[in-house]
Amino acid sequence: MTIQKMTAKEVAKIVLNNEELFILDVRNESDFNEWKIEGNSVEIINIPYFDLLDDINPALESIPDGKNVLVVCAKEGSSIFVAEQIAEADRSNVSYLEGGMKSWSEYLEPVRVADLSGGGELYQFVRIGKGCLSYMVLSNGEAAIIDTSRMIDQYEQFMQEKGVKLLHTIDTHLHADHISGGRALAQKYSATYHLPPKDATEVTFNYEKLEEGNDIYVGNETIKVQPIYSPGHTIGSTSFIIDNKYLLTGDILFVESIGRPDLAGLAEDWVGDLRETLYSRYKDLSKELIVLPAHFGKVTELGEGGLVSGRLGALYKENPGLNIQDEGEFRKTVTENLPPQPNSYQEIRQTNMGKISPNEEEQREMEIGPNRCAVHDK
Repeated sequence: MTIQKMTAKEVAKIVLNNEELFILDVRNESDFNEWKIEGNSVEIINIPYFDLLDDINPALESIPDGKNVLVVCAKEGSSIFVAEQIAEADRSNVSYLEGGMKSWSEYLEPVRVADLSGGGELYQFVRIGKGCLSYMVLSNGEAAIIDTSRMIDQYEQFMQEKGVKLLHTIDTHLHADHISGGRALAQKYSATYHLPPKDATEVTFNYEKLEEGNDIYVGNETIKVQPIYSPGHTIGSTSFIIDNKYLLTGDILFVESIGRPDLAGLAEDWVGDLRETLYSRYKDLSKELIVLPAHFGKVTELGEGGLVSGRLGALYKENPGLNIQDEGEFRKTVTENLPPQPNSYQEIRQTNMGKISPNEEEQREMEIGPNRCAVHDK
């Protein structure tokens, strides 16, 4: 029996469509426990590759009869070997993940959010293996990208398909969990790169200041983007309202959680800003706004087609981070109830400042692992 390969795109479609998928992950146990492929209809087991080198039977005994199985490893080599052994035993239809978890971490799934009133479109790019979300506004042959991931070729391909020219790349804040592709993409297409000035005090490059009142326009009919200064995750964090309907919150507010204030080592200083943004600035906004965050933390946040969103009014009722009325309790929650900090977050910040220039493989290693930008209620 021959083995098949599945691309990250194919696996993402299965996960987002809530189709059944049985996965045998052959990475070591610590890597598996930290980060894995998840989905509402995903069944996954972990048997390390080295436990299967001499005897494939532990895997065969763990695969339910009649199930198609996808074998996953870090970069693909080990999964091919294991998949071949399973196929030789004639147990089931077996595939391996092309490029391994590396490719899973880097795949972006474009999800259409809506038509915009000026004749344009808004797309959310779901980086399902990392929990990152980025956005593209399209109108009259022009485009802007917000919170760009470093895999700029996937945005380029999408823009080529849509026949649009890039005018703006925008980062809501200086990212600490992933390397921004905004500056590289802007340089390549002579577009304008925007960054909040309070997050840019140490950057080594020129940028356009992202300040409240400096609206950004895309297309002849104009889609209005209104930055709202919303510190807390970083001192410069800036939100946007697009088309008077969509609130892009960066890493300040997520669907099921809130942003963490500690990735620059200033949690005690920034926790007050975070509370002010969440409990005052956002409270003054229309409850009908649709929140579009820069990350998601759990697969339960993925909606229809993979879209991550929530109505602001509903989040104020349901999001635990928006319902801590006591200020002392809030401060304790967001300074003590934190997950581990992202891998290499200091180096990622340095890269996003332009202070260091790691090569592609080094960037990939720096980013590997789960999203850790949120404070999750335990």
